[in-house]
Amino acid sequence: MENILEKFEITPVGRVSSEIKKPILLAGKSDIELQERMDIIREQRKRVEANICELIIFPQWSELLDGIEGFSHVMVLYWPHLIDPERRNLRKIHPMGRKDLPLQGVFATCSPARPNPVLASTVPLLERNGCVLKVKGLEAVDGSPIIDIKPYLKSYHGADDSTIPDWMMKINQDLEAVE
Repeated sequence: MENILEKFEITPVGRVSSEIKKPILLAGKSDIELQERMDIIREQRKRVEANICELIIFPQWSELLDGIEGFSHVMVLYWPHLIDPERRNLRKIHPMGRKDLPLQGVFATCSPARPNPVLASTVPLLERNGCVLKVKGLEAVDGSPIIDIKPYLKSYHGADDSTIPDWMMKINQDLEAVE
């Protein structure tokens, strides 16, 4: 049992086809670096929210999709493949690369720079066509390997009384600010 905890393999089940070609955040040597000004990030976020992309599932996994079209939303687990493996050793970062926010442990953030950079998003499922799922609002970069897809169930995955820290509330407010 000890050996399984040391290292294991994840097999991609598909890839993302998206208009997003580069990540907004990059992992630097000692922190996350925001690639654009916040006003540009706001515009990019609006484009991401409207972005329709395809989850292309490899043919050998096609029957695993049977029944998925009955759900309005899916959870997509994917790998941010453009993160340099050498940059996955960050322990604390400034959220969104913002030096005006306090350093946080990487597990307290949604940063893609983490020991195992598995990212998860819940998005509306628009349609299924064979091995292709069309979804809206996925922030994954084009070519990102898909690790898993799960149906979203509010009764199972939702949290009614969730809270967030002040620094995350500040990020959300800044992202929603109207100029």
